[in-house]
Amino acid sequence: MTAPATGPVIVGVDGGPSSADAVTLGGWAATTLETPLVVAAVHPAPSAIGSGRVDAEWISDRRAAAERALDDARALPSPAAEYRVIASSSAAHGLHDLAEELGAALIAVGSAAAAPSSRTFAGSTAERLLAGSVCPVAVAPAGMPTPPGTLGRIGVAYVDTPDGRAALTTAARLAARTGTPLRLVTVVAHGDAARPFLLGSDAERAFLDTARESYEEALRKAAESVPGTPVEWDLRSGDVVESLAEMDDVDVLFCGSRGYGPARRVLLGGVSARLLRRARRPVVVVPRAA
Repeated sequence: MTAPATGPVIVGVDGGPSSADAVTLGGWAATTLETPLVVAAVHPAPSAIGSGRVDAEWISDRRAAAERALDDARALPSPAAEYRVIASSSAAHGLHDLAEELGAALIAVGSAAAAPSSRTFAGSTAERLLAGSVCPVAVAPAGMPTPPGTLGRIGVAYVDTPDGRAALTTAARLAARTGTPLRLVTVVAHGDAARPFLLGSDAERAFLDTARESYEEALRKAAESVPGTPVEWDLRSGDVVESLAEMDDVDVLFCGSRGYGPARRVLLGGVSARLLRRARRPVVVVPRAA
């Protein structure tokens, strides 16, 4: 058995319907990684310049709401957990600080209240978390009809870049613990995407054939780089976000940040940001590689 992860899985809850999804996802991750589970609710901290009693009463009310959110979380099925109420300037800031303090392995949150059933829809807290987290951030789809761990496959939206390889490395560690195979998926955009740069259909076909060969070779090498774990790979053609969002046969889907920013921080790029607004399965965004 591999050594346990060093830091806990943190689940952010707010008392809304998506809290149950976040606890389900975070509980599965903590059990799989053999690491502690910490469930946290964040309430506003007192402002430096407040209005005295009014400010204090409002803070007290918000803290009570956070306590109720934790009480609701305690009633949900999950592994043994530590429950924390945190005061911070925002929910994302509080979870960021807690993740840095504890050296978290993962932060799990639910989708926004406006999320369609069985789809991810990153709300404001998730989006802020995904703008600089020091650890992977997982967003659970609303209602999550199939709990993670039941489908027996871990997906990776793979691109042969440092960020893509970081996502593969993180997914491979989880796959090694679950004993389940990995599925690497690369999506090549429709041929129309190449047309503005080429003259004539023959040149376009030659370009796309060469690109496909390069993608296939990168997928083969990536699959071979994961020892001891069954790996299958799939090269698809179509709309990148739509193809990835419709994947419904994996427990979770890992992707890289694909954005500019400091190394070892999450910073969303265009694909990952749009994927988090429509995916059928939980999405885990991995921090940028060094």
